[in-house]
Amino acid sequence: MSTDPLDELDFGILHLLQEDARHISPVDMEDELPVSDTTIRNRIEKLEDRGIIEGYVPLIDYEKAGFPLRVKFVCTAPVKERAKLAEEALELHNVVDVEEMLSARENVRIMVVTNHSEDLHEVTERIDDLGLTIEREGLVRRIHRRPFNHFGEHMVSWK
Repeated sequence: MSTDPLDELDFGILHLLQEDARHISPVDMEDELPVSDTTIRNRIEKLEDRGIIEGYVPLIDYEKAGFPLRVKFVCTAPVKERAKLAEEALELHNVVDVEEMLSARENVRIMVVTNHSEDLHEVTERIDDLGLTIEREGLVRRIHRRPFNHFGEHMVSWK
């Protein structure tokens, strides 16, 4: 596996994929970047092999999908157990996202989605059973996202 640093072309590909990976193909990227679609395909494959591109995941509006209760739990795990507990938390029913933070307290953040308060009560108990201390929890109103916008933005639309 290569440890070579990414170049401007790699960053340009990442920039385009972040904007809309579902609707852009290497052929489309060829119009935006100064190389052929074959070169772009090869670069994407290398980025995947190196683990830089970990996968392609849809962004779901859980409320529109019928899961209006979205709760973010901020928890504390013993530092030596943080990684293990974060992985175990991700396996819990209704958990869709776990963030492992580099801090002594409030070092695991868990996003839960559900459409029933009873499910929320159950997952709260399961989080506690894992050995995580729930510091606080909050109902999420809306999540605003944007891709990191400094990947090769000057490389795109070169023609």
